[in-house]
Formats: sequence, C-alpha cells, structure tokens
Amino acid sequence: MAYPDYSNTYKTTVSLGDKVISVEIGKFSEQVSGAVITRLGDTVVHTTVALGRKVNLGYFPLSVEFAEKLYSAGIIKGSRWVKRDGRPLDDTILKARVIDRSLRPLFPDGITNEVQVISTVFSYDGINEPDMLGLLGSTIGLAISSIPFNGPLAGTRVGYNKETKEYVFNPTQEEQVNSDLDLIVSGTGDAIVMVEAGANEVSEAVILEGMLKAQVELGKACKKIAAIAKEIGREKQELITVDDVAVARKKELVAHIEKEYADEAKVVVAKDAKLEPSGFAELVSQIVEKQPESEEPFSEGEVSAALSSITKQIARDMIINDKIRPDGRKTDEIRPIWCEVDVFPRTHGSAMFKRGATQAVTITTLGAPSLGQLIESIEGEETRHYMHHYNMPPYASGEAGRFGFPKRREIGHGALAERALLPMIPTQEEFPYAIHVVSEIMSSNGSTSQASVCGSTLSLMAAGVPLKRPVAGIAMGLMSDGKTYVVLSDIQGLEDHVGDMDFKVSGTSEGITAIQMDIKLTGIPREILEQALEQALKGRLHILGEMSKCLDAPRTELSEYAPKIEQITIPGDRIGEMIGPGGKIIKALIERTGAQIDVDEDKERQVGLVSISSPDQAAITAAKTAIENMFREIHENDEFDGTVTRVEDYGCFVEFLPGREGLVHVSAMSTEFVPDAHEKVSIGDELHVRVSEIKEDGKIGLSLLTAEEQAAARSNRPQGRPPFRGGRGGGDRRGGGGRGPRDRFDRR
Repeated sequence: MAYPDYSNTYKTTVSLGDKVISVEIGKFSEQVSGAVITRLGDTVVHTTVALGRKVNLGYFPLSVEFAEKLYSAGIIKGSRWVKRDGRPLDDTILKARVIDRSLRPLFPDGITNEVQVISTVFSYDGINEPDMLGLLGSTIGLAISSIPFNGPLAGTRVGYNKETKEYVFNPTQEEQVNSDLDLIVSGTGDAIVMVEAGANEVSEAVILEGMLKAQVELGKACKKIAAIAKEIGREKQELITVDDVAVARKKELVAHIEKEYADEAKVVVAKDAKLEPSGFAELVSQIVEKQPESEEPFSEGEVSAALSSITKQIARDMIINDKIRPDGRKTDEIRPIWCEVDVFPRTHGSAMFKRGATQAVTITTLGAPSLGQLIESIEGEETRHYMHHYNMPPYASGEAGRFGFPKRREIGHGALAERALLPMIPTQEEFPYAIHVVSEIMSSNGSTSQASVCGSTLSLMAAGVPLKRPVAGIAMGLMSDGKTYVVLSDIQGLEDHVGDMDFKVSGTSEGITAIQMDIKLTGIPREILEQALEQALKGRLHILGEMSKCLDAPRTELSEYAPKIEQITIPGDRIGEMIGPGGKIIKALIERTGAQIDVDEDKERQVGLVSISSPDQAAITAAKTAIENMFREIHENDEFDGTVTRVEDYGCFVEFLPGREGLVHVSAMSTEFVPDAHEKVSIGDELHVRVSEIKEDGKIGLSLLTAEEQAAARSNRPQGRPPFRGGRGGGDRRGGGGRGPRDRFDRR
C-alpha cells in the first residue's frame, strides 16, 4: 500500500526517564498556530494550539480541553440509544485542568487574545496514559507557534514503590497498580510550575525527592523542545499593547496614593484580612473626590486598580520584611478550629469543620453496592463505590452569582479531597457500601478544599465508615522578593491572592495522601520546599489533634437510617448459577426476602461477593440463609422444606433450596401404591423432603418417606413389580409394554 508523502512533516523524539515519546508535526491541522502528534506505545494524542481574536474580558481568555474518544480504545458507548461520546467525564476535565494549570503561569501578562489548546486521544493501548502526552504536545505546540509563551515547559508523571524504593517516569498502567505514589510535575528546566499527587501515606522526603528527580528530567526535555522550536518554530507575534500614557498615569496615581493615603491603605489591608468591612470602596471614592486638579481626572476604575496594587504590596511587605501577617498570626500559626458532628438528624453522617472564616459542612450517605457510579471511559467500564463532590455556592464568599452545575474548579476541589481520603477508605470486602460524600462550603476564606478533607473525615467516621486513619489537610503559602523567602501555614484568601505559591498538603499521621501545588515564581530552592513540607506536617498534626477532640475514631454502629448490609462469598464459577437465566433466581430471592442482593466478581480471589442490604435485619437474615443454603453441600438423608414446582404422573419436582430442585418419584411418596402423582400433590404444595439419592451428574432424588419407611416399602414390594413404572405409552402402567421404566430424573 502506498502512503501519502507529507513533505512538510517533521519527526523527532523526546525522552522522559526511560520512556521515548515520538513527536510528529505538520501532518494534521495545518491552519492552526501549532499542531503536534505525540505517541508512546500505541497511545496517540493529537494537540492543537489556536490563536483567536482580541477581546476585552478583564482576564486572559485561555481555554484548555482534553477529549478522550471511546473509539481510541475500540469501545462503543454502552447506552442503548445514544452512541455519540457525551460530555467529558470528571477525570477527563481534571486532565485538562492539569494542562491548564501548567501552561497558564507562563503566558506573558497583558495578552487579551483568545488562546485555545485541545488535546484529543485518537488511540489508547491501555498501557500508556494519554494525559502526559497531551501536556507535552501542548507545550511543543506553543513553543513552535507564533503565540508569546515563556517556555519551554515539560511535564511528567512519577511513580514510586515503597518496597523497591524506586522511582518510575511515566509509569504504565501495570506499574501504577504497584505504585504508592502518582505524582505529576510540570515545569521548565529551572523551576517547577505545578505539582499534583495522590499517595498511599508516603513521606515528605519521598515526595520532595520525586519532585527534584522530575525536575532533572524536565530540564532535559525542555532543551529538546527549545531545539525543536529553534528549528521549525514560527516568529512570535506582538500581542501585548503597551499604552505609555496609561502606564505614566498609573505611576503618578500610585505615588499620590502612597503619599497621601498610606495609613488608610494599611487599615484596608488589616480589615480585609479579618473579613471586616474594609472600606475599600469608600477610600476609592474619597481619593476620586479629593484628587489634585488635572486636565484629565483619574477615573474610579483607575483609582481602584491603583489602590489594589498598593494594598497587595503592603500585604507582601508586612510578611516579607516585618514577618507580620495581615491578620496578626505568626508564620506557622493555624487559625482557630471548630468541629462538630451529627449536624443534621436524618443524614447517615454529617460534620462541620471551621478554620478561621473558612467553613465546610460535609454529609455522608451510605447505600447498597449497586448504587456505585458506573464509569465508561477509554479504559473500559468500572464501578466506583466511593464518590466525593464539592459545592461552593456564591453565598460562601458573601456574593450573589450563578448557582447550578459545578464549574471546573469545584470538580477539581472535590477530586482533590476524594484523592486525599481514598487510601483510607475500606475495601468493599471490609465495608460493602457505596459511599457518597458531599462537601458544602458555607464560608470561604482560603483552603476550602482542605477544610473539605477535614470535614469529610469527621463525617465519614460519624457515619461509621471504618477509615484506616483520620486525614487532615492544610494549605501552605510563600512570599518572596527573590532574596527572602517566608513560608506561611494555613493561608487565607488575601495571602493566597497576593502570594507566590499555593501548596495544599493532605495526609494522616503516617504520611501524605495528596498534594496540589501551583507556583508563580521562576524557581524555589530545595531548602524552601523542605521547610514548606516540614511546616505542613507540623500543621497537619495539629489539625488532626483538634479533630480528635470532636471524634477520635470511627463509630462502631451505623445510623439507624442507614441501610444494613452484610456480605458473603460464593464460588466464582457459580455466580451464574445464583443469578439464573435472565436473572430469574436472584430476582426471585429479592422478591421473596425483601432484601436487595448484588453480586460482584472478585477476579483476584476467584470468588463472587454477594452484598445483601435492607433497612430490615430480618430480610437480610432470610436472604443470607437462602443464599448459604443454595450453595451448601448436599448429602444423602439431608432434610428440607420445599415447594412443588411441577407435577407429572411419575412424580413431582420440588424446589428444596433456591434454584435447586429434585424429583420425588411416586414410589417415594408413600408406603402405599401411588398410581399417579397428581392424586397426591399439586403445584405450590409445601412438602418436607429428604435427599434419598445424589446421582453422578448432580441430579437429586427426593423422598417424602423416612429412611426406615423407604426400606420397609422396598422389602414389602411384591416380586416382579418394578419400582419405576413406564410412561403413558399405552402399555400396562405396572410394567407391561410402553417405553419401559423411566429414569427417576427424567423431566419429560
């Protein structure tokens, strides 16, 4: 087959650790500013970078999208009616956020053109993750485009195994399963820009070493990206328009405010830090009214912008130079903490966590395993039994605004809290429930995601979920003038806004479970990162201590309103036997007992996990007994109470255990001669039966007689009289002609 000759196609490779990624440019999407195909194994991602029109929205209009197509893994959507890929999954949105948070800090201030980055997964091999390919394609696309970008930038995923103590770059799916750390680091050759991590209680030292090892690899990749840009990159456009007159006016206005209103500006900062009415708007009005006479007076907008710049610098100077935080705390001091559980009467678990003016209420709901969330992605189908959602309505920040579907930020904060708690959530075998946790932010003043972690821990323990250990979270900050660095514990909103780092750390007393870090500086010394992690550990342990005063361990009993669930195991090769054709057996069990019954396969142990749930313990007991009886080993002379399901002339069939039947032959119905079973029993009759025979093929012979009666009947039977009569073939019922004696298990 002849392949088309793309004469302008550029091909190369980029190495990250021991992984070599293929890069192809120029094959697709020639009309955008940059288009890159990245490939690792058989996972292929196509990334485009497009420059749009100039707009005036008051912020940089960057949009980053990540599209995972089911066709990339050879999957057709499972919905019966809708086959088109739907809205992106939360996991897909989170991948887009990681790329967005990596790229956004490196765009120069002042760009008002729309910039859109789209990564599409065209092939997925189930081995190599596509998100890091999308990040690499995005950075290469921006490097070769005409869009101003302070790169190059690269990103990598790092895994770590506690037993082997080895780090792996861009681990495969199998390597991730055996990893205790899922660390994503992006940055330039000189500075880390973004960190995202989930961990199984790993130490601060392991996290730091992983970040620094990643930075070395990122530096190598950035050199290669710079070489690509030098070879085929376009000339950068001038997108930033500098108004010299406006700049001069702002300098003049700032100087005037600093001279005439310095004390008033400091008061605004102090009040803002304490969430008191700061008087910012009143001060702006005062400055506008009393400004010096000029040919062109300063507008309210100009004054507001200048005053914001001044108050930001005042807050930074207080912290960096005077070592005083705007609210009066020490640099490592945690705000006052209040905790409460059982906030609401009918929820299965509820808790309130308040730290300073940040307040989160978290509600836990327990349900049957069948209520877990079915996820259909390029990795196939999976069911999640632990789900964490985060909501921050406008009133949380004292504002009026849009109320409705969650924004990307809310999805990201919920995922961060979920990741922090996930290593401590019991397995389905240990606690067979679907667990839904929702954090509602009541008040926001810094680190609401970490307040959600703390509140969710208390809520889960109040609900009786046996967490392995409590989890707490803290947000760290950093202020620097390039020479002096000040690390802040438990930052609030103002410090987050004017600071140089937002570093969220969650974990237990034994180690870290989640990290999220965004850095605005071009580089942070190792000792500062070490100090931040050490200070975060100290703060986390303090918070855990305060939480333990409210509730120090999971409750041993569930709420009276929570469903009761018990779990048993059955042989893995007999799951189908329990479900029955078309679900007949399990549906009958549910209808008869009134309990909800769910079956999942544990492939690793080759067993079926049967979860039985109901508010009524009696229903659970009845279902559990029925299922145990269904799979119990049957022996001769075992006795059961059963129901007649079918009657023939030669005998009746009795269901003596759910889904298990046996034949009571007419000869085993009575010590007297029974010419036709219809004379003795009817469908639906309840009979007490005894197992009289178990054939090699598993068929069961039942009897209504005791063993002694059966033996006596045989000894009293006249000679020549066969024990099993022929069917209705026209001959003598007692043995003459016809088709001869039937096997007692023949159901014809």
